[in-house]
Amino acid sequence: MTILILGGTAEARELAAALVAASEDVLTSLAGRVSKPALPVGQVRIGGFGGADGLAEFLMANRIAAVVDATHPFAAQISTNAAAAAARTGTPLLRLERPGWHDHPLEKAWTWVPDVPAAMVAADAARRPFLTTGRQSLEAFLRWDDRPALVRVVEPPEVPLPDAWTLIISRGPYRFENERQLMIDHRIDTLITKDSGGAHTVAKLEAAHDLALQVLIIQRPAPTGGVTTARTVDQAVTWIQARESCQAR
Repeated sequence: MTILILGGTAEARELAAALVAASEDVLTSLAGRVSKPALPVGQVRIGGFGGADGLAEFLMANRIAAVVDATHPFAAQISTNAAAAAARTGTPLLRLERPGWHDHPLEKAWTWVPDVPAAMVAADAARRPFLTTGRQSLEAFLRWDDRPALVRVVEPPEVPLPDAWTLIISRGPYRFENERQLMIDHRIDTLITKDSGGAHTVAKLEAAHDLALQVLIIQRPAPTGGVTTARTVDQAVTWIQARESCQAR
């Protein structure tokens, strides 16, 4: 019985390690958008499936016993395709998604916006923004070419950035002290980010609050309806083991 993990996140790697340690047959699929991804243990495939139809064909051809969608909280299209393919083939599907920052003690001090355009409106008065919204959203901010924006991404942007901008290519986790000093060094007045959740990047929010900066957080896409959700790797492992127990009877 093969478990397919739709991966690319730290939680996906942790789940793959836990399942391999439990002698499960695990295959992790990565979209291939990162040039040097952190690879999980177990089998790995890289590349898309060709939408919901292609994924459904893959599930049937490879006799996948269950799918765990552990993609990024903002990878909405992949999650939609996974739900459609699972429903079409009758394959059990679990969504493993780390909790967002709405439960953080400081969440009421931050400004929550529905999307990138709303963030740009809310930050229109910002003179030195810090953008950590991912490289795919940078094109929308290009009209801010008169502002010395600080941009941090995991992969190099696909579009040329304004000369006034400073680009940092790095991957978390990040420390509070370093994030605070970075914002001081670049005289940041506004942080714009996404509700990615997790502990690896929350330090920037806490540092920005400590410096009394404006913090704008883009809310997550609406979850795909009718899909069982786990918030932790342990919950996902329990779900898989419960399904295997039922099938063994």
